[in-house]
Amino acid sequence: MEIIVCIKHVPETAEADITIDESGKRIEVEDLVFDINEWDDYALEEAVQLKEKLGGSVTAMTVGSEEGDSTLRKCLARGADRAIRLTDKAFEGSDGYATAKILHRAIKELPYDLILTGAQAGDDGYAQVGVTLAELLGVPHATMVKKVEFSGDQARVNRELEGGLEAVIEMKLPALITIQTGINEPRYVSIMGIRKAKSKEIKVLGLKELGLKEDEVGKAGSWMTVERMFVPPVEKEVEILEGTSDEVTTKITDILRAKGLI
Repeated sequence: MEIIVCIKHVPETAEADITIDESGKRIEVEDLVFDINEWDDYALEEAVQLKEKLGGSVTAMTVGSEEGDSTLRKCLARGADRAIRLTDKAFEGSDGYATAKILHRAIKELPYDLILTGAQAGDDGYAQVGVTLAELLGVPHATMVKKVEFSGDQARVNRELEGGLEAVIEMKLPALITIQTGINEPRYVSIMGIRKAKSKEIKVLGLKELGLKEDEVGKAGSWMTVERMFVPPVEKEVEILEGTSDEVTTKITDILRAKGLI
């Protein structure tokens, strides 16, 4: 099975102090650590497991700068066979739609049975690239997938729904699936894998190689632009009630009464 995994090199922000840069449209990333997007991490692991079970190969692909090579090499160390970086100054500022167009041009000429992406990206949370890419390629897709099985040219997947529900659907290959976290347990990168990954080529393609025009990508080719980014202001603060148990109870009762809750 020929599998392509679309991954993204993103900053780790979960435990970092985030500040907005002077433009007001993006965060300061100078002191942040970058790594593979969390959802894409699970997509890569699923691709490698499928290769180990069914045979074939895995190609890791990303849109971004040369800094993304560290994430691509991690993919190679974890079991991907090839890595492709789509890089061009004209790609800067691309929204989910423009990014999908870039990936589409790179993928449409490649042999593939299955394309895996993360359900969303941790830096923007758009959850648009996977489904848009599927539409551009003209292949069936499923989102928020937590289980994948195959029978011939059919894929049977479990989709996560709200309220703890799941939906089981079948699709004909080739297809695209966006992966939800928890579908597997991503493996650690081995020392041997890291050594092998260092010698593998990362293929780089730009605007010209993909046959794209400048007005098809970047801000010009995007449907959405970021107008402003900000850290939500603190509107409420925690109030610590002090005193004896009777005094605290009385204060709580007064607060609830003042808000019309009792």
